[in-house]
Amino acid sequence: MRRTARFALSAVAAAMLALACGGSSNSQTASTPPPTPTPQPVLKTAMATVDGKSQTILVGENGMTLYYYTPDKGAGKVTCTGQCLTAWPPLLLPSGVDKPTGESGVTGTLTTLPSPNGGMQVVYNGWPMYYWQKDTKPGDTTGQNVGGKWFVVPPDVASGM
Repeated sequence: MRRTARFALSAVAAAMLALACGGSSNSQTASTPPPTPTPQPVLKTAMATVDGKSQTILVGENGMTLYYYTPDKGAGKVTCTGQCLTAWPPLLLPSGVDKPTGESGVTGTLTTLPSPNGGMQVVYNGWPMYYWQKDTKPGDTTGQNVGGKWFVVPPDVASGM
């Protein structure tokens, strides 16, 4: 009788351990890889008020307004460096993503350039993309025309290269 009770307790303990560790008879085998997650678009469109007019602009996946910097035109590299990148953080590709994507309203050419602070900066129609530190919520466009060099990105922005 004792031997049967010990065996039953051992079997119950093993089953509880398997359940606690996530084991089940329906789990995937080691040879079946988990599904690859679909990358989210890093660029989206949104409506915002820019210079007193409602217009469609580009935003990051977080909904924050994106800007381009006119000195980047034709440079083939990021020209906002040092303190500039503190005020104007770059839109970087998320970790594990090797190619930028955009939702259906994002019709321009998407590429990347090395960012001076590391990572790959997203480029739209030849323009490296940036956020503005003083925008605090989606829809803010307080970086528009800062210094006469920073502008909100419309989906049809002309090529910067």
